[in-house]
Amino acid sequence: MSNNLQIKNLDNVVVRFSGDSGDGMQLAGNIFSTVSATVGNSISTFPDYPADIRAPQGSLTGVSGFQVHIGATKVYTPGDKCDVLVAMNAAALKTQYKYAKSNATIIIDTDSFKEADLQKAQFQTSDYIAEMNIDPDRVIACPLTTMVKDCLKDSGMDVKSILKCRNMFALGLVCWLFDRDLEIAFNFLKEKFAKKAGVAEANIKVIQAGYDYGHNTHSSAMNVYRIETAEKTPGRYMDITGNKATAYGLIAAAEKAGLRLYLGSYPITPATDVLHELSKHKSLGVTTVQCEDEIAGCASAIGASFAGALAATSTSGPGICLKSEAMNLAVILELPLVVLDVQRGGPATGLPTKSEQTDLLQALYGRNGESPMPVIAALSPTDCFDAAYEASKIALEHMTPVVLLTDAYLGNGSAAFKLPNLADYPAINPPYVPEELLGKWTPYMRNEDMVRYWAVPGRKGFTHILGGLEKDDKTGAISTNPENHDLMCRKRAEKIERIQVPDVQVEGDKDDAELLIVGFGSTYGHLHAAMDEMRAAGKKVALAQFKYINPLPKNTSEVLKKYKTVVVAEQNLGQFAGYLRMKVDGFVPKQFNEVKGQPFNVSELVEAFNKIY
Repeated sequence: MSNNLQIKNLDNVVVRFSGDSGDGMQLAGNIFSTVSATVGNSISTFPDYPADIRAPQGSLTGVSGFQVHIGATKVYTPGDKCDVLVAMNAAALKTQYKYAKSNATIIIDTDSFKEADLQKAQFQTSDYIAEMNIDPDRVIACPLTTMVKDCLKDSGMDVKSILKCRNMFALGLVCWLFDRDLEIAFNFLKEKFAKKAGVAEANIKVIQAGYDYGHNTHSSAMNVYRIETAEKTPGRYMDITGNKATAYGLIAAAEKAGLRLYLGSYPITPATDVLHELSKHKSLGVTTVQCEDEIAGCASAIGASFAGALAATSTSGPGICLKSEAMNLAVILELPLVVLDVQRGGPATGLPTKSEQTDLLQALYGRNGESPMPVIAALSPTDCFDAAYEASKIALEHMTPVVLLTDAYLGNGSAAFKLPNLADYPAINPPYVPEELLGKWTPYMRNEDMVRYWAVPGRKGFTHILGGLEKDDKTGAISTNPENHDLMCRKRAEKIERIQVPDVQVEGDKDDAELLIVGFGSTYGHLHAAMDEMRAAGKKVALAQFKYINPLPKNTSEVLKKYKTVVVAEQNLGQFAGYLRMKVDGFVPKQFNEVKGQPFNVSELVEAFNKIY
């Protein structure tokens, strides 16, 4: 570093990379996140994909964004607005500047702000900086494309391949701004392009060029920022997305239970990454099948479950609609199955690349007949690992399908993940038929927790047939007896009600809060940040975030009725609030609801909660 530079320590910073959907913003953001997580910073990311498969280059609808919040201490959200905005073209600046703070540093590629680019982005004048009322002193304007071409002119690469490296120049400049170790980024690229050494070398050269540009021009008003990790817990860390964490959680559960893992799936945004990740791990006993449709994906998983595997199927909301009949089959068969729903915007095709919590009631009740099913909602990208493990444990130990709710925000977002020790996780003990029941066993014989025994095919003396028609409680034969059907419905419901889940925890001013914020699943980080901000202003506020939806924790009623004012905040039009009203007599909460396809904005939450409070 130059002796003239000031190195300022920051507690946290938000960086947003934006450009055309082909500009590699997700890769640049992922590498910067990995570099930050590796040095021990807390991170939270938000990839913001365009809904178009491939919008015209330079168009407003084709802009792709990736936002990362880096902190010296725990960060709960990707941040409302960014401190640094990278805008690779005019359309990116036009659409993404609203996510930047008023004093944010803006990095632009002036080669992508020519007259034709400005017209595509619907600028009215050639002075786009003034038109958007941006302080020019906060803008780092560089001919990024030209410099990348110069950097790789002797590489032997064609122009199209060279232009694909532009994102690495921007990344190098951002790494300079935040005093990042480029070796970590270099190693990432060497691993990613292990079979394309030339591509890796070119990208590494361009990152270095971007870093050197910042160093040589003393960009950003002669300041370099550093974010030192306040508390370092020893261990091995990685930057992990929610979808990858979910995949790893399923693998861990299968390993703990001593079973093979089977995933029957059909590609759908934003759940497909789980299928992709699990397909890489055949060496760990994982079998993945990309089926011809959603129904087949679920039905094949039921077959794998009958055969004795830990079976899972992954999808999003539209796929849950299609799988519902097969999910119901798993309910009446009483076989273990994990059904992953990575929620997205709906209804119908809706907003395929955006995030909502609008599948809750579908997960709880979206099937014909009395069809009780446990529902778990992951709280964060890293919690997807634990949630997948717990969903598998419940499915296997209680012989039931379990719905695991994540969403696009969690599935695509990432955080720093300390690799866990599997020995610290609870045992998973499926209820196999005891040998002493040989000769006495029937298919719907149950243990003391109302759980049907599991007779895995191949065990002599336990041959049996299961099917979708109602069965006699005693013999397992098909039955249309009214009293038997009523009995079986009640037993299946009681089995779910008996599942023991942890109490819901209250954070913040749990003893004397005047406002209790209630949420479920992926809104945890934003609601926690809102609570922290209100408490810092002297308000008495607490938070109860629900992970276990069905069955609800035993202390649910006690917690909800304890506080003077309760607001349920969710990314739908009131599904969880309605469910709680149905389950807790006399509970009438305030509500905060948004269905924008975007994560909550913390400042908007605080404003709304203060009005309620």
